[in-house]
Formats: sequence, structure tokens, C-alpha cells
Amino acid sequence: MEETPKSPINLPSYDKNGNKENIMNIFNFNDMFEEYFIDLEIRNYSMNTIKTYKSIIHNFMKYLNKQEDLYDEKRFLRSFKRYIQILKRDKHVTQNYIYLVTVVCKKFLEFNKISFLNEVKPPKRTKSLPKSLNETEVENLINSVTWDPNSDSQLKQKTKLRDKVILAVLYSSGLRISELVNLIIKDIDFEERTIRVRGKGDKDRIVLFDDDTKKLIEQYLNVRNSNSEYLFLNRDNNKITPRYIQRMIKIYAKKVGINKRVTPHILRHSFATHLLKNGVDIRVIQQLLGHSSLSTTQIYTSVDMGTIKEIYDIAKHQQHS
Repeated sequence: MEETPKSPINLPSYDKNGNKENIMNIFNFNDMFEEYFIDLEIRNYSMNTIKTYKSIIHNFMKYLNKQEDLYDEKRFLRSFKRYIQILKRDKHVTQNYIYLVTVVCKKFLEFNKISFLNEVKPPKRTKSLPKSLNETEVENLINSVTWDPNSDSQLKQKTKLRDKVILAVLYSSGLRISELVNLIIKDIDFEERTIRVRGKGDKDRIVLFDDDTKKLIEQYLNVRNSNSEYLFLNRDNNKITPRYIQRMIKIYAKKVGINKRVTPHILRHSFATHLLKNGVDIRVIQQLLGHSSLSTTQIYTSVDMGTIKEIYDIAKHQQHS
């Protein structure tokens, strides 16, 4: 394979008519784009990450293709800064998204040995506390999935049972949505109440589920009528989609009057927050969540201010009694 050239020292470059040549014409960005994402797949980046990176780079290239004065490195750098300015001022994207755009564009160019953005430093990310539901809200959410054997069709009963199992598994195991849709039946150990999960970076881990969730899964498997290896299926017996799960959770949250934004990831946050609140060691939570770094998990120590206040008030009350 022929190596992509480094940033040309003789920029600006001129065509045969003596006109300055646009950088987008000097480099074959389409080939560079394709090679980069082949490399990410080989390196086991998740499909969600690859999809996000593709979108970011595609949008940036689309912007660059409209720039008529892109003749040298200085103008390329200026165009990048303008693009970031547009994202912030006109598109109103978050600081964390700006960080991601900067990192992804730099990585893409560095992979292709282009040094145009070497001097650009990613902005600081904002650290926001993960939102979560309280125990009562989670209980109400799961219990909101009901059916009537007398009036609901068998298909409707089976669908609602599956939805209830999805909510129970998300909360009792703290799974990512990508992990949930790829759950395979043979990876469930009902005796031990564990599931072997293939997480980020193709790393396996073991997660737990409670007795209530075990009964629900067994009930669902008894009525599922399919030979598919995947646990959660749609009406066509195909693997269920993340989009369906996101919509389904919103519908049930609205049904029980939860006004917060409720997503699969918020159920994962709730799982971690409630474990911490009930005295589970942070390193155990790290293992169950599949975080490679403890610092990622430690954000949950800042979440449950309600519990901290309770402990504080009890301690103060005992001092004065």
C-alpha cells in the first residue's frame, strides 16, 4: 500500500495553469476516510463509536469542500477554527461535543500523516453528574408494564412481557443498551443468576440479576417461540433494536408520570447510584459496569446527595441527643 504523503512543505501548491490548488484536491480524502475506518474496525472499535466518528468527519469534510481559499496549512487551521465557532454559535452543540469533534478530526489527520491540526488542543470537557431515577420511580416504571389475559391478544401479552423483562434486566444488571440487544441466551446462568456480557473493546465481564428478574426471563423464554440465540426479539423474530427500546422506555415513563428524561443509560446510572447508596464498594460497581478506569465510576460518589444529607442529619441529631 502506498503511504499517504505528509503535509507538503511547499504549500500552497499550484496547478499547471499557475493557479493555487485547493487542499481538498491535493489529498484524496475519500480514500483516507475509507482507510481510517477500516483501521478502526480492525482495532475493534464499537460500531456506535465508528458511526459517531464517521458522522463527525463527514460533516467536517462537507464544510471544508465549501471553502474556496483552502490553499495552505494556515488557511486549513483557520477553517477548522471557523467550523468549531459555527458549531458553538449557530448549532449550539455542547462543550463535550466540541471536545469530541476536535479529538476525532485530529486523530483522522494524524492517522493520514497530515499535521495541519497538531497545534490545536482539545477544549476541556464539562463534568456533569449522571442523572438517575430514585428507587420508587424505577419500581413504578417496571410495574407500569401490565397486561390483561382476558382482553389482550397473546402477541400483545408476549410483547408486554418482553418489555417488562428488558426494563428489569437493564436496571438489575446495569447493562449498556448495545450490550442488552446483543444478549445471547446461552450466556445466561440461571443457577448463579449471572450473565456473561461482551462489552466495550470486546472485553467480557460477568453481571448479576435478581430473583424477580430471573422469574421474568424464564417466563418470557417459555412463551417466546423462537430458536434465535438472541434473548430479545421483535415481532419478526429478529434481534430487537436500540431505537425500539428507547421509545418503549419513554412511553412507560410517561404513563407513570415520570417527567425526567428516561433512557436506557439513565437506568444504568440508577443501578450504579442505588448500589452505592446501599453500601456496595465502588470497585465492585466498577467491575459490574465494565469501566476500565475507576475514575469513570467515581462520578457516582457525587450523585446521591439525598443519602449524604440523611446520614449528615442523623449524625448531627445523635451529637445533640
